[in-house]
Amino acid sequence: MRITDALSTARALGVARLDTQWLLEHLLGRPRSWLLAHDDTVLTPAQAAQMQALLARRAAGEPLAYLVGEREFRGLTLQVSPAVLVPRPETELLVEWALECLPADAGVDVIDLGTGSGAIALALQRERPLARLHASDASAEALAVARANAQRLGLAVQFVHGDWWAPLQGRRFALAVSNPPYIAGDDPHLPALVHEPRAALTPEGDGLAALRRVVQDAPAHLLPGAWLLLEHGHDQAAAVQALLRAAGFETPQTRADLAGLPRCTGARRPAAK
Repeated sequence: MRITDALSTARALGVARLDTQWLLEHLLGRPRSWLLAHDDTVLTPAQAAQMQALLARRAAGEPLAYLVGEREFRGLTLQVSPAVLVPRPETELLVEWALECLPADAGVDVIDLGTGSGAIALALQRERPLARLHASDASAEALAVARANAQRLGLAVQFVHGDWWAPLQGRRFALAVSNPPYIAGDDPHLPALVHEPRAALTPEGDGLAALRRVVQDAPAHLLPGAWLLLEHGHDQAAAVQALLRAAGFETPQTRADLAGLPRCTGARRPAAK
């Protein structure tokens, strides 16, 4: 099999050309410019077998990030595995909002609830090095991925194992962020996401269970005036705003992603009087 044959095979399987080039880059350790200039290069039998297997997995819908073992998020190259969700570009909106809430000289405690790969916490720690980042997750496997990312990137995030706020009793934070599972259990898009951990995608039911828990328990863990910022589904903004109001947060607001869809909602705890 030559490189050009691999591209032809991918096309027959319905795998996008760009995805195939990324797989070849990963397999051969060569940049795309080299692949384009050497498309008659013959793969070894082992490489050809690996490429066939990778193309079959991609054609079956497995995320490209799992096949190559990494994904970029806000300029960070993060290791990913089927133990964690693949970081999405929409989540960068949550990071941008959090950065607005964190002055560069603020040496405060910040928590990322349900950290998964660690994408949010690590992006915040890199851009606000004086802040003290903490991150929780109920999955030990996810935390292993996040810790490995932090170690490889040299970012000192403190990770704790547990469900949402549970491992953080007695601790208070100046900012909390979370991208919890929020897809409804009967959402027709879930079958297409079968390769990613279901518990990180949906809490089942109406999709709001995790958001309810995060919001309802937040006041006991946030300092006066602290922000709580949440990612959610495009049709959940009104429900999340209502949850925040019911928990005593002030003037909830929602921001749209690049597609113009309501994607993140946040509010502040009342300041101390």
